[in-house]
Amino acid sequence: MDLSKILFFDIETIPQFKSFDKAPEADQKLWAEKAQYLLKTDEDTVQSIYGRAGIYAEFGRIVCISVGFISEREGNRSLRLKSYYGDDEKQLLGEFAELLSKHFNGNDHLLCGHNGREFDFPYIARRMIVNDIKIPRILDLAGKKPWEVGHIDTMQMWKFGDFKNFTSLKLLAHIFGLPTPKDDIDGSQVAGVYWEENDLERIVRYCEKDVLTLVQVYLKMVQVPILTEAELKSKN
Repeated sequence: MDLSKILFFDIETIPQFKSFDKAPEADQKLWAEKAQYLLKTDEDTVQSIYGRAGIYAEFGRIVCISVGFISEREGNRSLRLKSYYGDDEKQLLGEFAELLSKHFNGNDHLLCGHNGREFDFPYIARRMIVNDIKIPRILDLAGKKPWEVGHIDTMQMWKFGDFKNFTSLKLLAHIFGLPTPKDDIDGSQVAGVYWEENDLERIVRYCEKDVLTLVQVYLKMVQVPILTEAELKSKN
């Protein structure tokens, strides 16, 4: 496989509003209906679990999409990273859609994410529809047969047909002996960093590190040498 044909990416999402109380009444009512199925303990309320709204495309929005691709020239490899982020979801989705339409639109191009089939791929497509953005060919599954879908999911790869449980990217990196950042936030803290700390740059750094980890995990799983420190710093 030509690794340069694969676009590795990860997204970060947040609830559409800072808190349940800040949401318009219509949104509160609709979230209350949804949240009834998410309450797990007697202490849980529709207000207290509003932080989970970000994982649902109907109640959340994307604040960052980080992408990476491997450049191979004359036997030398390097990883290129880029992020689309900001408070304007429509703008960042439009820029990402333009990247896919111009540079990852061929039949031999592929998208790679961890749990991408269940989360990232459909989430982006749904938010593009909400924002009136044409879905790029590589994300549009309408009428496609399973073998025509250009999506790679490292979590699905690791399952080898076993659908009983979820395996995190962090866990795969650990068992493969891959370095992962120890001094950063995790996905559950993204909304707080955005709404409370107003630190979007920190979210971007976290997202890009996840893309780097995703690339290395994928290479390990297809039994190709992972990128070395020199290759990660290379700008060929």
